[in-house]
Amino acid sequence: MRFLLEVSMDDEALAEDPAGELGRILRYWGGNLRHYPMEPGDGAEIYDSEYREVGRWRIERDGQDGQDERRGAV
Repeated sequence: MRFLLEVSMDDEALAEDPAGELGRILRYWGGNLRHYPMEPGDGAEIYDSEYREVGRWRIERDGQDGQDERRGAV
């Protein structure tokens, strides 16, 4: 499995204070993940401190052989 967290850095709060805003997002989701079974298909939208949607996290299944498809990429 693979955990992916994508955040758009174009948002006002992220452009103004990227380290502070990303830190807040990571702290929030780090504490909130316990509410999810952490299985492929789980995910949720990510919001900035002004409650604007700025991204999404999700859990995906790796390649069919169970290996991360990117490992063999050059």
